[in-house]
Amino acid sequence: MSGLAGDGESTLPRQVLDPLCLPFSGMRLIEASAGTGKTFTIAALYLRLVLGHGGGDGGLRPLTPAEILVVSFTEAATEELRDRIRRRLATAAAGFRVDPETAAEDGSDELLQALRAEYPPAQWSGCARKLQLAAEAMDDAAVSTIHGWCNRMLREHAFASNSLFVQTLESDQQELLAEVVRDYWRSFIVPLDAAAAGELRQWWSGPEALQQVVARLLDDVALLPAAVPPQDALGRARALRQQRLAEIKAPWRSWVGELHDLLDAAVAQRLVDGRKLQGRHYRPWLEALRAWHEDAAMGSPDLTKTGWQRLTPAGLRDAWKSGAPPEHPALLAIAGLASELAALPQARDEVLCHAARWVAERFAGEQEARAQMGFNELLTRLAAALHGDGGERLAAAIRQQFPVALIDEFQDTDPVQYRIFDAVYRPAPDSAPAALILIGDPKQAIYAFRGADIHTYLAARSACSGGIYTLLTNFRASREMVAATNHCFAFAEQRREGSGAFGFRSAAGNPLPFEAAQAQGRADALQVDGASLPALVAGVLPAAGDKGLSKTEYLALMAVACAEEIVRLLNLGQAGRAGFVAGGGLRPLRPADMAVLVNNRSEADAIRSALLQRGLRSVYLSDRDSVFDSDEALELQHWLAAVAEPDDPRLLRSALATATLALGWHELDALQHDETAWEARVVQFRGYRECWLRQGVLPMLRRLLHDFSVPARLLGRVAGAAPGAQPPGGERTLTNLLHLAELLQQASALLDGPQALLRHLAGQRRQPAAAATGDARQLRLESDAELLQVVTVHKAKGLEYPLVFLPFACNYRAITSRSRPPLKWHDAAGRPQLSLTSDPAIVDLADRERLAEDLRKLYVALTRAQHATWLGVAPLAGLQQSAFGYLLGGGEELAPDDLPQRLQALAAGCPHIALVPAAAASNERFRTQEPRRSFGAARQSARVLREHWWIASYSALRIAAADDAAAAPLAAETATEELFRETRTMAEQPAGPASAAVPFVATSLHDFPRGAEAGTFLHELLEASAAEGFANVAGDGSLRHELVTRCCRTRGREQWIGLLADWLQGFLTRPWELPAGQGAAAATLRLCALAAARAEMEFWLPVHAVDLLRVDELVCRHTLAGAARPALQAGQLNGMLKGFIDLVLEHQGRYYVVDWKSNWLGPADAAYTPAALREAILHARYELQYVLYLVALHRLLRARLPDYDYDRHVGAAVYVFLRGGNSACRGLHVERPPRQLIDELDALFAGRQVAPPR
Repeated sequence: MSGLAGDGESTLPRQVLDPLCLPFSGMRLIEASAGTGKTFTIAALYLRLVLGHGGGDGGLRPLTPAEILVVSFTEAATEELRDRIRRRLATAAAGFRVDPETAAEDGSDELLQALRAEYPPAQWSGCARKLQLAAEAMDDAAVSTIHGWCNRMLREHAFASNSLFVQTLESDQQELLAEVVRDYWRSFIVPLDAAAAGELRQWWSGPEALQQVVARLLDDVALLPAAVPPQDALGRARALRQQRLAEIKAPWRSWVGELHDLLDAAVAQRLVDGRKLQGRHYRPWLEALRAWHEDAAMGSPDLTKTGWQRLTPAGLRDAWKSGAPPEHPALLAIAGLASELAALPQARDEVLCHAARWVAERFAGEQEARAQMGFNELLTRLAAALHGDGGERLAAAIRQQFPVALIDEFQDTDPVQYRIFDAVYRPAPDSAPAALILIGDPKQAIYAFRGADIHTYLAARSACSGGIYTLLTNFRASREMVAATNHCFAFAEQRREGSGAFGFRSAAGNPLPFEAAQAQGRADALQVDGASLPALVAGVLPAAGDKGLSKTEYLALMAVACAEEIVRLLNLGQAGRAGFVAGGGLRPLRPADMAVLVNNRSEADAIRSALLQRGLRSVYLSDRDSVFDSDEALELQHWLAAVAEPDDPRLLRSALATATLALGWHELDALQHDETAWEARVVQFRGYRECWLRQGVLPMLRRLLHDFSVPARLLGRVAGAAPGAQPPGGERTLTNLLHLAELLQQASALLDGPQALLRHLAGQRRQPAAAATGDARQLRLESDAELLQVVTVHKAKGLEYPLVFLPFACNYRAITSRSRPPLKWHDAAGRPQLSLTSDPAIVDLADRERLAEDLRKLYVALTRAQHATWLGVAPLAGLQQSAFGYLLGGGEELAPDDLPQRLQALAAGCPHIALVPAAAASNERFRTQEPRRSFGAARQSARVLREHWWIASYSALRIAAADDAAAAPLAAETATEELFRETRTMAEQPAGPASAAVPFVATSLHDFPRGAEAGTFLHELLEASAAEGFANVAGDGSLRHELVTRCCRTRGREQWIGLLADWLQGFLTRPWELPAGQGAAAATLRLCALAAARAEMEFWLPVHAVDLLRVDELVCRHTLAGAARPALQAGQLNGMLKGFIDLVLEHQGRYYVVDWKSNWLGPADAAYTPAALREAILHARYELQYVLYLVALHRLLRARLPDYDYDRHVGAAVYVFLRGGNSACRGLHVERPPRQLIDELDALFAGRQVAPPR
């Protein structure tokens, strides 16, 4: 059909578009139905503009790509347009370079041949050059989004638009909005009296709650009525409420007594059922009513639920034994009292209007003061400039810059966007030639949630009278598919009742009639067992009663039915019985040929779950779901919080307990009892923090994911996993994690530190997905494998698929009185309206517009398929409120048992529509014939360096594997991590009493817990003392107590504060007797008296092909009199040797290295003898450690002291066993290795030859 004839806009002249004849002047509209080659047409018009085709005398000259404005509404669409135009220009250039003699046989398409025929062959080479230059210049072409173009105009025409030269475009303005709302709260809410504040906090608990409501109103603040400040609004509403409440209460002075007498008499005369009404029941109710009447401030009587029901005519009738109960106005009043009280004047809407207006104005002012703009401001500021003083001058400058504008997807425009283009391109008598070409399809206007306004499109169409063109030939779908779709909407359009196919028909006319598309047809066909599949198949669920199915039942049953049909067809395809026939061959049907269209995430989850249960994987695409709304965003927030503060047990435990890290219950429970295991996790997350601070959040997160084997586990590539097996949603989870990590890395460039990034992530998670701008937040495709796609209808717009499933075609989300305000609709003139109340008439208008958009969504969904569409139809409760139900009945109520007849009526007259029963669940699974891929071990990259080079540490030396340097752990990033690696390997007794509970009275450091965590704590305490100054800590009791308290509370060791404070005092003031040896004189020193000391000095030693066995031989020969000790394992070092020295001090001109050891050698001081210390040194190979420290000190002093001499300047290595401080030897092990050892190791590390011992 070609549209209904009627009054009004339905008679606007239309003509089928010939792309070669469209005049480039004035305002023209091209209405392109789905699949009719809209992008092809835009490229064709672009060719003409580049060539100057159709300009004629006084017409447009040939234009360059920089002069042709092409606007679309998404980044993806603009990139596709740019690419398609570039390829079309290159193809056309090649077409004009052919030999004129053979031009008819060059294979060019009809349009290009027709265009070429309009130029004499002598001009072909010039045309080819123009087209080729244009193709090469497409990188500079004016193809952009509406926001990108407005931003450019404001920047390039700053003077004319009264804009700043430098402005910042802020994609996320939630923080600024939150700040403005807090200002409003401080200015207007905080000063309220207690009663007013209490009333207001019933609506919004704080600024955050108010912000969520105000944010939904800011774009439409001009539609809100003016309002007074909250104090005045609340006061006025309170006065009106009290007045109205007094009127309601007035009759109750006598009514309470009259009811009392009436009920007493009824009970006394046994007129009522004693089980339902007794004096002990109604007397408290009447007292509650009396109290409510007498208390002027009481809003509602304190009646029980039974009281509210029984004291009504219906309730009394139920309790009356026989006959009619007496009537009384009080009973009627109680029946409607709750509604009357709910309707009492409230100031909520007025306060909200005032808040929205104030916040909008303040927000704009703050943006201007900060030279910031959001995406909305790009449009509003350019529109204001075009309609303000000097607007015509600005419009003329833009017209001169872009003589022609092609606006794609114009049905998704809004009033501001249309005002911009109308102001620039509306014909003026004295203006230079210019043209505005609008391209769109009102039947596909489905973006109202983004602000798109179909009424603006209809207004623009009215302004284009006489210049409306149509594209009606569908090149996408088969003839059968086009015919079936046409039949569905023509069925509704031809019905005399109702509002036409798209809900716009009225007595005044039909501005949006349905026009049937024509079909070009396809060369291939979808067949099953040699027969064509019906183009439109409706899988129908049977009725289960008079009430119809609930939405939950519909979702579950139809997901199963759809999955069963998909698996059936795919298995037939695997067997070679279903596929696409073209040229005599059959290509089997594959999952990638199918798409399931859904409305939202819950529908997607239902169908994906049903498919996965049948062995079929899928991917999900949506343009409304934000990655920040995912579960992974919450888990990532836990991880980042723990990495930012790894010493906070609560944050770390929360991170480790997340599902994605997949630690088992036993492992999590062990962290509660095993201090070594817990400290290992703390050190691990400290390493992540260092990585975050040094390299960024993205490298840190990648390291964390691989440390916990997250990618391997989510992709099913762990040891022992079945080939190809992976947990449900594994790819989706990993994609979201990597997507979030990328977005956070980008955000971190503009934020200062981890805490700022954490606040940013929390703010993004709070922000509604609908408030997000741009494509960056949208969920990404989790796999590029040829999988079945589950796509939202909005995301599918503009796409096409061989086979489409609409399992939830009957679903709907009606607007009701319970819907969240504001409610939006348009009046008879097409002007937008807004209401904060749920008046029934307004609800009906808003729901009609919802239904009209759902009809357009259904049109989009039904026009995605190339060959066939499968619909899921069910006798859903309220089916007439859905788009498909409207097509069936025009809005009439559809009873469950009436559905089959309605479907038969729809299918009648169209052989391409089939009605089949929806399949029930079965045991059939997807049986792929493709060879199962198995994943072997990960490939190792071949080294391209000429030598093995890495960073090692003392702990790496001890455990290095022979000839496997890569297996040695990397050097620790921090001194704490190096210490933990060292103490973790100490051969000592198991850890002592847990720090959380000491079952005895501690008297000395011998009682202090043992293990790696305890050792780390004591080192941190001494490191903190060194930072404060040993002398200050020893001499200031309050400072010492504060320092110990702070360290103990950080580690949960509050019960040790007193003992450790006393021990620290003694330790810092106790004299150390350092013996003479190797030419060094005996010395006595106290830590509190040191003049120069450096704690946790980091060193790096270059080492060149050092044989570890050679190092071991030298150290054993020159230290501790050659005593026997565990051998160092074979290996080689090449690169850097890194470490941290606990303390380097200078005393009487000599330099000493000091290391703290927390080893537990026994329960008393007597256990810490020189022999015991020597044995502990040998057992743990600490002598190797202090020799390396002395080599590092030797190199440092040699570089810093002009007259350096080892024998004169180096004192010794002092290893302090902290628990033996009160022993006879003070827990000190002191040795000064001979100079020969230091020189030989220095030469060995430098790569110089060292003579072996004879």
